[in-house]
This record gives sequence, structure tokens and C-alpha cells, in this order.
Amino acid sequence: MEHTNSNTDSCPSCGGTHLEVHSTVVDHFLTKELFVLKKCTTCTFLFTTPRPSIEKIGDYYKSEDYVSHSSTKKGLVNTVYGWVRNFTLKQKIKLISRLVTGRDLLDIGAGTGHFASKAKQNSWKVTGLEPDPDARKVAKELNNIELDELNLLHSLDKQFDCVTMWHVLEHVYNLNEDLDKIASLIKLKGVFVIAVPNYTSFDAQYYKEEWAAYDVPRHLYHFSPKTIVSIIEKRGFDFEEILPMKFDSYYVSMLSEKYRKGSIFNAIRIGFLSNMKSGKDKCSSQIYIFRKK
Repeated sequence: MEHTNSNTDSCPSCGGTHLEVHSTVVDHFLTKELFVLKKCTTCTFLFTTPRPSIEKIGDYYKSEDYVSHSSTKKGLVNTVYGWVRNFTLKQKIKLISRLVTGRDLLDIGAGTGHFASKAKQNSWKVTGLEPDPDARKVAKELNNIELDELNLLHSLDKQFDCVTMWHVLEHVYNLNEDLDKIASLIKLKGVFVIAVPNYTSFDAQYYKEEWAAYDVPRHLYHFSPKTIVSIIEKRGFDFEEILPMKFDSYYVSMLSEKYRKGSIFNAIRIGFLSNMKSGKDKCSSQIYIFRKK
């Protein structure tokens, strides 16, 4: 597919120009193209190059197997994903209900609307944004919730008690511009809840270039605890806590083994080891809680 080197000669986080090659990664999921992960030596932020043009990035999502944009149950991995999602949805609702007393919620990158619908069922006033028209259609048909187009983000003029981005920040094309807008939409003492993969996890170190959570070029950025805390804190937030997403260690390991034609048994072993070695901030995917100052 066609892509461009736009905005990949400097760090998307700090603007630094001292970059080094971290690794070369294949788009295992769709095109088999090669992409380079570059690391900023100033702030350690990791990002995908070359970045597909904004007109072409959507082409890299066009597959019914892209789980976050569909509800397919085809294949073992997607079936397991569906089971786990039902459990984790309940946990997510408990989490945001613990963090704030208000009920105004903005869910960015709402996908097929499972979380937004569940929140609505639990008395939250939900605004959900999603760029993919097919996903919005599924959200209406399957989860009975109307999602708005993502391009409405910058026209929103109300504030929210809670903004959530569940495995979305790594996809955001205009990172700084969108984060600045999102920060302005959160009430004082409101919370910003972000879930992203963690490339410093044990499973990431084990699978290296075949780690499925790199998911190039759909994942434009790759976060460590250090880099995500830095990016959000400088926008007027206090970092409060990290929560592990332990199911993700197994899910990502299953995909990684699929890409290397390995075994599900080894995926379970690596997922287990990753969780055992995760400590406070080394899980395969993590939820970060920030509160507006």
C-alpha cells in the first residue's frame, strides 16, 4: 500500500530529532509490509515509520478479522476474545464508577459500542466517537447505541467527568492536537482513563519483532509507562495508578504464536510468565488513570 514519511523525522511526543532504530516489524495481520520502529533518544518514545497517509491509513483496518472493529466469532482467538470482553466490560464499569461521582462519559474510539452500551445501561450519559462507519453501524444494530463520527471531537464544547480510550491512543493520527483537545474536555478533578500495550512487558521482550501488539502500522505509537505518563502529565493531569490487563498477555501471546506458527500451549505459558513477572508496571497491556488538576 502507499504510505508516506510525513512527520516521522521527529519525535511525535517531544519533537526531538535524535532518533535511533529500535526494530523492523512486519505487518503480520494484513499486508506483510515492513515498518521501522524509531526511538527518540531524548524522551524514549517509540513510533512507527513510515506513517501511512491519513487518506490511506483506513485501508489497513479493512478486514473482518480486525477484532476491535467487528464482533466476529470466527476462530479460537476471536472466540476467546468475546468471552473475556464480557467479563472485562463489567470490570471497566466498576472502575469508572469508583473513580468519579459524575456520570458524563466520553468514550473515544468506541469501536462496535460494547463499552459505551454497557455504560449507558449503568446510568452513564454517554457520548461515543468512532471513525469507522462499519463499526458505528454494528454498534447501532448489535448494541443499540448511536455513535458519532470521530471528526466531531474538535467541535465538542461540553466537559465530561470521565474520558476513556480503550486501546485507542496508539491509533490516534494527530497525537498532540487531539490530546490537547481531549484535555480541555475533562472537568477539574475528572479522570482520563487510557489503556495501551506496554512494549516493556515480558511477552514483548520474548516475541521481539513478532510481538503482535506492535500491530504496525495500525499502531502508530508504542508506549512504556514512562512515556505515557510524561505525555499526559504535561497536559495538566496528575498520574494516579496503573492497573494490569492480565487477559491481554494471553491474547497477545496467542496472536504472536499464530504469526510465528507456534503453539497455543506456548502462548499460554508466555502469557502466564508475563503476568507473573509483570510487577507494578510490566503487564502486556495496562490501564493508566490520570486526574485533571
